[in-house]
Amino acid sequence: MKPPARAIEALFEGTQADPFALLGLHRGPGGTFARAFLPGAELAEAHALDGTLLGTLERTDPRGLFEGKVLGDPQPVTYRCRAGEHAWQVCDPYTFGPVLGPMDDFLIAKGAHFRLFDKLGAHVIDHQGARGVHFAVWAPNAQLVSVVGDFNGWDHRFHPMRRRADIGVWEIFIPGIGTGNAYKYRITGPDGTIQPLKADPYAFFSELRPATASIVAQPGKRDDWNDAPHRAHWAKVDPRRVPITIYEVHAGSWRKPDDGREFFTWDELADRLIPYCLDMGFTHIEFLPVSEHPYDPSWGYQTTGLYAPSARFGGPDGFARFVDGAHQAGLGVLIDWVPAHFPTDAHGLARFDGTHLYEHQDPRLGFHPDWNTAIYNFGRREVESFLVNNALFWAEEYHVDGLRVDAVASMLHRDYSRPAGQWLPNAQGGRENWEAVAFLQGMNRAVHAAQDGFLTMAEESTTWPGVCLPAPAPDAQGTGLGFGFKWNMGFMNDTLKYMSRDAAHRRYHHDDITFGLMYAFTENFVLPLSHDEVVHGKGSLLHKMSGDDWQKFASLRAYYGLMWGYPGKKLLFMGQEFAQRREWSEARELDWDMLQYAPHQGIQAWVRDLNRTYRKTAALHARDCEVEGFEWLVVDDMAASVFAWVRRAPGSPDAVPPVVVVSNMTPTLHDHYRLPLPHNGKWRELLNSDSALYGGSGQGNLGGITAIDGAALVVLPPLATVMFIFEGTGERV
Repeated sequence: MKPPARAIEALFEGTQADPFALLGLHRGPGGTFARAFLPGAELAEAHALDGTLLGTLERTDPRGLFEGKVLGDPQPVTYRCRAGEHAWQVCDPYTFGPVLGPMDDFLIAKGAHFRLFDKLGAHVIDHQGARGVHFAVWAPNAQLVSVVGDFNGWDHRFHPMRRRADIGVWEIFIPGIGTGNAYKYRITGPDGTIQPLKADPYAFFSELRPATASIVAQPGKRDDWNDAPHRAHWAKVDPRRVPITIYEVHAGSWRKPDDGREFFTWDELADRLIPYCLDMGFTHIEFLPVSEHPYDPSWGYQTTGLYAPSARFGGPDGFARFVDGAHQAGLGVLIDWVPAHFPTDAHGLARFDGTHLYEHQDPRLGFHPDWNTAIYNFGRREVESFLVNNALFWAEEYHVDGLRVDAVASMLHRDYSRPAGQWLPNAQGGRENWEAVAFLQGMNRAVHAAQDGFLTMAEESTTWPGVCLPAPAPDAQGTGLGFGFKWNMGFMNDTLKYMSRDAAHRRYHHDDITFGLMYAFTENFVLPLSHDEVVHGKGSLLHKMSGDDWQKFASLRAYYGLMWGYPGKKLLFMGQEFAQRREWSEARELDWDMLQYAPHQGIQAWVRDLNRTYRKTAALHARDCEVEGFEWLVVDDMAASVFAWVRRAPGSPDAVPPVVVVSNMTPTLHDHYRLPLPHNGKWRELLNSDSALYGGSGQGNLGGITAIDGAALVVLPPLATVMFIFEGTGERV
């Protein structure tokens, strides 16, 4: 039956919402009928994919509409077109059937599809005898969605998509294109408004900013990973009981090329960063977000491409090679992950299909006042699936070892950074965002079920109960979020505040150090000295220390020693391992030239030795998260600003000697300090931040001390941390 004229006009105008009903091959009483939109053609022949001639079509409209009968049943067809002396071929996407199936529909509708990144987005596949790209995008409220790209002149009339009404997904298979093609979606909203061209939420690669198109790409690598031993190791250990010391890195500013380029590629970074971290003794590299983002000063925390490693550093295969190389060298790779909010750039998720699809419509729930960003609607199952699948994606496709989840506190509380009257209570009248809680619990359940040994870390700055408790079953209630670790923001705030005080005044603020042990084992903590502490006018860690230049370096060494001896895993932002003087900026590389000066060399050597000692000394790491691994020895010497404690690893397979950590936070040398010790006998001086090797004054204990009657007279150097390891055979006191 001939379609109405208005339906044909809609094809030419690119407003036909059901193009598959008109175009392609259709079986009827008189046989198989073909209709094709072939603008510019004067003649058109229909051929099967094997070249068999099926028929010649008649041009029924000079604007490029061809119709006619063809032989056989409906099948994929290629049209051979001519105009004058020019000839070309068009493989008709409207003669191919759908790629998604009923099981996809069922799982997507249920919110239980954990391989969405294999189904949505752009995938190079073989389909019904042809190779091409399958595009699929969720836009349930759209009137019409078309794929536009460099393969169709960015003309929306060529590739309007098929709508799967039950799940709100639009799809089309376009033969003859492949990796490297640029594309976006042209979406007509429910009120008929044409949206700005949208990047693909599931795109695996994007153009380099300021360009914003998505690029058809293969994520990660396929069969040439060589990191099975690394992954097997982490799958079988308890991460709470092994050393974890993390080097936090902004990939764009760690180092910069000297040839005028803005950034190193991932392969170039691998050649430089991996050996450096190995030499420094770190166990993990943690990258600030590597996902695509339009604005450099956001550092990646305002991402428009959660599934795409940033084009700043080359293709996605480069990031996969970096991870593989790090794993082969024995280094883990963590990435910062941002499910809390997203920017409102026109090409991104904001009002994606003309409605508040990914974000809450009410700004009291959907707008973040701190960052002028949109907040995900965590209660919408498709949005939750989008985010959970992204976590699974990084574990599966890029073998990352874990995610540090940014801004968790802002997700958990509806009133976060909002004055009274600017937030909506939950159904019970409280401030908890139970939808976000359910999302975080579901994410942790999913990634830990899918990948043994996968680490999740929460940046959570409040006292939410049970961040590291197991997440309850989906149909059960509970506040446990299921994270493996939580950043100890209290430790960072209190101890940095203490170290910034004049040494003479520290005696009045002794509890800035001691208070943290009141809650040190309530969660599995990471001690973070992160990028957030060295930006926005806060200065570098060196300049947070009080006193003159010598005292600043001595205090920083003492502080690092205290931190590496304190219960909890360790994290240090790049540049602070050699005491960068300037505040960090994403626009320039670190001040590596500082390493020509001895004090900076000393700090770097101290951090290297702290890492190596922490890793090989079980008492310093095996009970980082358990109370039996810590005991105060000196907790109340406010007058001298001295702290001392013992670290143990009880219950370890082998006998583990204890380590005593002593910090003297004044410039006063104590040359006969009576130190209580848990064992009589010999104790070797394991580390001393005042050693001349690190730029100190060289005061110490001539290699060791001997405890008699539960104590020893020790030398406590000025502004220093000293560690002793038990090497005697004396009984525990």
